[in-house]
Amino acid sequence: MRDFEEYIVFKDLIEEHILDFLPETDPKSSALYEAMKYSLKSSGKRIRPALLLAACEFSGGEAKEALPYACAIEYIHTYSLIHDDLPGMDDDELRRGLPTNHMVYGEGLAILAGDGLLTTAFETMNRDMLIYFDDPVKLKRRVRASNEISKGAGCRGMVAGQAADIEATGKSIAGGLLDYIHLNKTAALIVAAVKAGAFIGGAPKELLTPLENYAENIGLAFQIADDILDVTGDENETGKKKGADKVREKPTYPSLYGLKPSRERLDELTGNAIETLAPFYDNAEFFIKMAQNLVKRTR
Repeated sequence: MRDFEEYIVFKDLIEEHILDFLPETDPKSSALYEAMKYSLKSSGKRIRPALLLAACEFSGGEAKEALPYACAIEYIHTYSLIHDDLPGMDDDELRRGLPTNHMVYGEGLAILAGDGLLTTAFETMNRDMLIYFDDPVKLKRRVRASNEISKGAGCRGMVAGQAADIEATGKSIAGGLLDYIHLNKTAALIVAAVKAGAFIGGAPKELLTPLENYAENIGLAFQIADDILDVTGDENETGKKKGADKVREKPTYPSLYGLKPSRERLDELTGNAIETLAPFYDNAEFFIKMAQNLVKRTR
C-alpha cells in the first residue's frame, strides 16, 4: 500500500499522535510505559485506525475529530497482539520483524502492558466524551462509537474469536466454525473501526449498512490473506516465522480448503466489499483501494 496516498496521510497522522493519549506514569512504573510504547511504535500497518478516520471523513466529519477513537482502537489492537504472542497463546518470538513484547520485557510485564493499553483505550474515549458533555448530538455520536469499539473488542467480538481459536487448535473443524473464528477474531474490530468512524462523522442511516457490509467482507478477507501469507509469505516481509500456523495446528483457510480455494474466496470477498459501496463509488476511492491492496499485500 506504499502508493496509496490517502492511506499514507491517515497513517502519518496516527503515527504523529499515537503516544499523545497515553497517561502520564509515575517514574516508579516507567517500565510499564516503556513496554506499552515498545509495541505501539513497532511499525504497524495502522489499518484499523486508518479505516476509522476514513469512515469519519466519508460520513461528513473531519478526521482529527475521530483521532482519539482511532488511537484507542490501535491501543486495543496492539494489546491483543501482545497477549496473542504470549507462551500461553501463540508463543511467538517475532512480531513485525522485532522480538515480541514478552521476549523483551518478560511475560508478567507484557501482560500488564497489554492491560495498560486496553484500559488506556477506554480512558481516551471517555476523556473525549467529557469534552462534548454539553453537546448532546456530538456526545451521542461518540457514545455510539465507543459502544461499537467495546463490542468489537470484547466477548461478542475479538475475545470470543480468540477463545474459539484456542478451543479449535489441533482439532478437525467445519468451515462454519472457521468463519466464526475469523469474523470475530479479526473482522469484528475492523467492523467496529468503520462503524465508529461513521458515527463520529454523522453518517446517515442509509450509509451505515453498506459500510458495515464492506467492513465485514474486508475483515474476513484480511484474515484469509494472513492465512495464505503464513504458507507463502517471505519472512523478511511478514516479520514473523513462515508456517507457524501449521506447526501449531491452527485452523486456517489453507489447512481446511487448500491454497487455490482460499485465494478464490479472498477474491470473492474483495469483490463483495467493492460491490457493496458501488452506489457511492465516486466518493469511496479510499475504501476500494484499501480492499484491492489487502488482497495484494505481502506482509
